[in-house]
Amino acid sequence: MPLGRELPQLLKQCLFYKGRKFDFEVNRLRLPNKAEGDWECIRHPGGALAVPITPEGKLVLVRQYRFAIQGRILEFPAGTLELNEDPLETIQREIAEETGYTANKWDKLGEFFLAPGYSDEIIYAFLARDLVKLETPPQQDADEDIETVLMTPDELHTAIIQGVAVDAKSISSFMLARPFLQ
Repeated sequence: MPLGRELPQLLKQCLFYKGRKFDFEVNRLRLPNKAEGDWECIRHPGGALAVPITPEGKLVLVRQYRFAIQGRILEFPAGTLELNEDPLETIQREIAEETGYTANKWDKLGEFFLAPGYSDEIIYAFLARDLVKLETPPQQDADEDIETVLMTPDELHTAIIQGVAVDAKSISSFMLARPFLQ
């Protein structure tokens, strides 16, 4: 038990939606103080992300349309883990599909919960170095609208500070990668 405190007791679990990428459930809990309530949760298999850097020191990002925000946002290439897939395999596939690059050197940067207030999704972040541009990049998924963007670390830092739309997993991973980008 964390910090010596009793954990809430699960009273009832109800799956409301089983989707292609995630499930949505509502759980009835009894807290240690005996209060009861319902907590919604998105169950997600996790994702893998790469912070790719070219031999010239440019970061490879994607500008991608995201329906939830009705607009495009800057992100590092990433993808959802398939069943029993190693996160490194996931991101090696996704970086090629989304950017047309592959990497010869991979370093694990870390892992973190994306939004623990409502989801169990974990992001596995990697640094992708010694990039090679593929002669014939794989086809992007039909449901993706992606443009590759090259930026220096300073340009990305400035964009983040100025409020350019960059997603949280990319900002977090950029911070984890900073010691390697100096």
